[in-house]
Amino acid sequence: MSKMDGLRAMREARYAAARAGAPATKGKRAPVAPSEPSATTPVKAKRAPAKAAAPASSGDEELCGHRNMGGKTCTREQGHAAKSHRYS
Repeated sequence: MSKMDGLRAMREARYAAARAGAPATKGKRAPVAPSEPSATTPVKAKRAPAKAAAPASSGDEELCGHRNMGGKTCTREQGHAAKSHRYS
């Protein structure tokens, strides 16, 4: 049987199954039951974010301390209303 004959046979079988009301089986997998974590599996503890030790630029104000990807810290005051940060 040639490649085209095989493709034609598969197409006709799929068409016949669709006409009979059978569900399509292409690409469908059986559902996998979620596995429950075992007692021997260690659970990772969430780390608390470290406070940034940013130098105070003016008086006793605390700084935002937000860090960017380059490691620079925000020099705006804690809880600033501006949407952007100022890094240095």
